[in-house]
Amino acid sequence: MIDVFAWIVLIVLLGIVVAVIVMLGALPGHIAHRRGHPWAEAVQVGGWATLLCGFILWPLVLIWAYVDVPAKSGRAS
Repeated sequence: MIDVFAWIVLIVLLGIVVAVIVMLGALPGHIAHRRGHPWAEAVQVGGWATLLCGFILWPLVLIWAYVDVPAKSGRAS
């Protein structure tokens, strides 16, 4: 009986881990789309690519989702 309970707990934990990974992969793209980011698709791809390639640059993509491109002024500099 304990073995069955252990398998159930293991399956539930694996499901939670997969759900968290999917949520983290989709988060930067979702934020960028919601904020109207001009490169929202690139942010979305970057979120998945960095997450699947080691998670090291994922925080940078999350910051990119919040950064807006400054508006161009009519003046020449």
